[in-house]
Amino acid sequence: MPLLRESELKEALAELPEWYLRSNAIRRDFEFKDFAKAMIFVNQLAEIAETANHHPDIDIRYNKVNLALTSHDSGGITARDLNLARQISEFYKGKTRP
Repeated sequence: MPLLRESELKEALAELPEWYLRSNAIRRDFEFKDFAKAMIFVNQLAEIAETANHHPDIDIRYNKVNLALTSHDSGGITARDLNLARQISEFYKGKTRP
């Protein structure tokens, strides 16, 4: 899958304001009431990632979850990353509360 051009990435991130660019990945931070709520979110997120056949890097620190999306096989950020970011954002907005 082709890498996104910088202009395409900036335009897409304008539509995903909670996501930001760092270290060749798009990232988003989530904070929950406690560790158990964070783990429920991560476990539900795993189903979304499996269905998409695209998996975020996940860092869990007690009640904080940081996701990083990059297409390792393409060497950077592709449309696949943006699509999954949109799905994750919609899921979080509609299903999960801190």
